[in-house]
Amino acid sequence: MATKVAFKPGNLLYPLPAVMVSCGDNPNNYNIITVAWTGTLCSDPPMCYISIRKQRHSYRLIADSGEFVINLTTHALAYATDWCGVKSGRDVNKFAALHLTPAPAQMLKAPLIAESPLNIECKVCEVKELGSHDMFIANVVAINADEKYIDHTTGAFQLNHTEPIAYSHGKYYTLGEKLGGFGFSVKKRR
Repeated sequence: MATKVAFKPGNLLYPLPAVMVSCGDNPNNYNIITVAWTGTLCSDPPMCYISIRKQRHSYRLIADSGEFVINLTTHALAYATDWCGVKSGRDVNKFAALHLTPAPAQMLKAPLIAESPLNIECKVCEVKELGSHDMFIANVVAINADEKYIDHTTGAFQLNHTEPIAYSHGKYYTLGEKLGGFGFSVKKRR
């Protein structure tokens, strides 16, 4: 058995999805922030969250509008994902600088990132002050999926075909090989 060493408390729950969150309520204030503190909270009703530092430019845009879009990232979007995480929207128009396309959302004023294969439209229902970050808890009000990733036999969105990226300890990674599907460990063999 491996020897365990006491380690200081911290955020070691990795990997995480690295997403680009688009926000703003008109083309003059559209912005993109890269977020790894994000996830699913509930299936019914569908809810998710993002956590952002108050000092970030996007914090006020989301707090004022009460909405944001989680845009899944891919291998092809890795550079843009990193860039949007280190540059401030106070100083630069990230859509223009990265040649990304702000597309209209179904239910929100905040834009989608057209180049992302999946866009999750979110309406904030609660802001929870936590410490270094505040959590924006949101209802998922619409999903926009690239048609080319839909399996027309099953209707499922084929996330693995998008080449998603993950964030782990300050680095970005692609996902590896499939190990099994939900319930594979107890499935009867034929």
